[in-house]
Amino acid sequence: MTEAILLVGGKGTRLRPLTVNTPKPMVPAAGVPFLTHQLARARAAGVDHIVLATSYLAEVFEPYFGDGSRLGLHLEYVTEVEPLGTGGAIRNVASRLRSGPDDPVLIFNGDILTGLDIGALVHEHESTGADVSLHLSRVEDPRAFGLVPTDGTGRVTAFLEKPQTPEEIVTDQINAGAYVFRRSVIDTIPTGRPVSVERETFPGLLADGAHLQGMVDSTYWLDLGTPQAFVRGSADLVMGRAPSPAVPGRRGERLVLPTAEVAPDAKLTAGTVVGEHARVGEGARVTGSAILAGAVVEPGAVITDSLIGRGARVGARTVLTGAVVGDGAQVGADNELREGVRIWCDATIPDASIRFSSDQ
Repeated sequence: MTEAILLVGGKGTRLRPLTVNTPKPMVPAAGVPFLTHQLARARAAGVDHIVLATSYLAEVFEPYFGDGSRLGLHLEYVTEVEPLGTGGAIRNVASRLRSGPDDPVLIFNGDILTGLDIGALVHEHESTGADVSLHLSRVEDPRAFGLVPTDGTGRVTAFLEKPQTPEEIVTDQINAGAYVFRRSVIDTIPTGRPVSVERETFPGLLADGAHLQGMVDSTYWLDLGTPQAFVRGSADLVMGRAPSPAVPGRRGERLVLPTAEVAPDAKLTAGTVVGEHARVGEGARVTGSAILAGAVVEPGAVITDSLIGRGARVGARTVLTGAVVGDGAQVGADNELREGVRIWCDATIPDASIRFSSDQ
């Protein structure tokens, strides 16, 4: 097992405004770009060559990661001129692979935080002789996902789109976004047009009699597609609930990067991370949140399960719960912003102009 493809071309629309200036895999989680965690886990599993399939804001990846040598990897970058979908992106980078026709190639979606045993997935693939192997995860409510039922040997029997009725929920197993392809199978994906690996490639292979194997691994798994999920994933990395060798510090209630400034009486808990050159003022309370580089939290602010973008400022005594403040935004003093509120990049909210109370 020596190489992998990482799909990092999505626009991250659901994560806006976090992704206005930054592609989703480069948004910091636990102090470093989220992609760093995926690369480090792949390297720990024995992967040494990774091709990044880029598209949206593609120009930011290579300046940060370079050739990958500082992570012990060899990285290559392929940029889509037009969006090609998951299957099209895989096919678009095939010429950069070094594997032989029967060798395994790992493929990861760039927005999944998981504790998957990568080596076990590859072993399952090789021991069963599968054409494609899929990481499957069990979820309590599978209605938002595509279902992947398997037989008693783990062989995939169907791909079912998001179920609408209880009768359609025939399994709690979902596609968890990590695969092992036989190298020759990648070459069968059509070129020059968008292809969905989930909706076209996998069902087509199954209809043609290919062997698709599912491996259920019910360790930590989280789709970081929404701001709330991203903040939770960052906190789980800091607290050690989600595994990663790339967290830049000890696991615990808080992670404060070396150049950040935190007042002695400020309270940081539940996996809060404070990024480079960020400042947290006197008496502030920050719970389960991410304060990105250069952001300022003024004295007495109370921030819970929220993300404060690069260079943003949260005014004194302002209360944020489940909120996202975009890069460079200014939230004045004595405001109160509750669940789901998103402040766009560089926006300004004056002092004491917004307040949501629990009895509204």
